Amino acid sequence: MYIDKYISVAPMMDWTDRHCRYFMRILNPDIRLFTEMIVVDALMHGDHRKLLNYDQSEHPVVLQLGGNDPEKMKKAATIGAKAGFDEININVGCPSDRVKSGSFGACLMEKPKLIGNCIQSIKSAIDSPVSVKTRIGIDDLDNYEFLQNFVGIVSESGCTTFIIHARKAILTGLSPKKNLSVPPLNYDRVYQLKSEFDHLNIILNGGLNSIEDCLKHLKSLDGIMIGRHAYRNPWFLKEIYNMMLNNQNPEMSRQDVVKRMYPYIESQLSKGVKLNHITRHMLGLFSSQPRAKLWRSYISEHSKKEKAGIEVLENAFKKMAVSV
Repeated sequence: MYIDKYISVAPMMDWTDRHCRYFMRILNPDIRLFTEMIVVDALMHGDHRKLLNYDQSEHPVVLQLGGNDPEKMKKAATIGAKAGFDEININVGCPSDRVKSGSFGACLMEKPKLIGNCIQSIKSAIDSPVSVKTRIGIDDLDNYEFLQNFVGIVSESGCTTFIIHARKAILTGLSPKKNLSVPPLNYDRVYQLKSEFDHLNIILNGGLNSIEDCLKHLKSLDGIMIGRHAYRNPWFLKEIYNMMLNNQNPEMSRQDVVKRMYPYIESQLSKGVKLNHITRHMLGLFSSQPRAKLWRSYISEHSKKEKAGIEVLENAFKKMAVSV
């Protein structure tokens, strides 16, 4: 029932790096993963091999780009396609000051023709799918007609997949963090969009914190994107996998997940990566479980130490002193 649905984890700045994605892939072999947003200028003028580094196990993995210049977007997307990313996504939803000062992100909702030009430019160079992640509105431009006009114009460029964060973005006077929770959710607007643009793939993002919610929205929409809940409670990705396969997959414990991380951790440590750069993404694995606080506190304290290795994780299990 859910095999053809677009089920993904949201791109999250400072969170969904390559170590996080590798960990999430173990929890869910099928879910679509996203990079953090990468600004096109950084990709074109920086070390793109470092910026685009990922493990082959991460597929399907999407490169999210931030930018507004059609030619630069084409060049950056071409680099991403050559690196093997399965999809290119354009960020039209981020409300941060840094993004706003660069005239991209959520403020681009006012310039749908420019977004369309970027998409056409990208599609002229690569065959990879191109999608857009956006909000339902910005500031006072907060009505269905505004969203309808945006999607209508952008879709004329050939873009068929729109990931809609069901909150407007407040670009003045509200921090990016508060923009994730203060503007109220408006799922009805996303449903209305799907009813009018039935030929497009409409993916819902925002406030999806339970399997029941996911199931409800998947009945009417083409997919869902899980955000902060997937990071703070990574086991939720395993529950989604069970849902997708109707609980037919073999059982895997949280301890199994950690042990499957060991070869990757040891490989990264040998390359000079610090343990805490990897384990910071694993702190929520035992969320809502007995002695989860012990897990978080022990790893947080000891993974920062010089030459810390997988023994930190093994000792954390001993400290928890429970069967996991």
